[in-house]
Amino acid sequence: MHHSPGFLKIVGEAKRHVNEISVAEARARLVANPKVVLLDVREDSEWNAGHAAEAVHLGKGVLERDLEKMFPDVNTEIIMYCGGGYRSALACDVAQKMGYRSVHSLIGGYKGMVKADWPVKK
Repeated sequence: MHHSPGFLKIVGEAKRHVNEISVAEARARLVANPKVVLLDVREDSEWNAGHAAEAVHLGKGVLERDLEKMFPDVNTEIIMYCGGGYRSALACDVAQKMGYRSVHSLIGGYKGMVKADWPVKK
């Protein structure tokens, strides 16, 4: 996918402030702690087309509005993913600004998960 320069600029700025983790790291965190949340921040249509089996959905468009309702504890560990790892970095940046202390952006996003044979639901 071709991204605009302005989008890449704000993603680059966000990535300087967020923790990015690999698919392998995400798997390990989810196995080690069943309370870790895997959060799909893609659009509804993307979620409906397929998503990680254990994920919950909160689209980036409503993240700021609904994150605290879904996860009132700012210490909740959350791994966010999008299609390729760009929007999730922005979502993590926003969550940190809201006070969340343990958020991670998944490198490669859903595409990387599928490539790594992550179990998905459709």
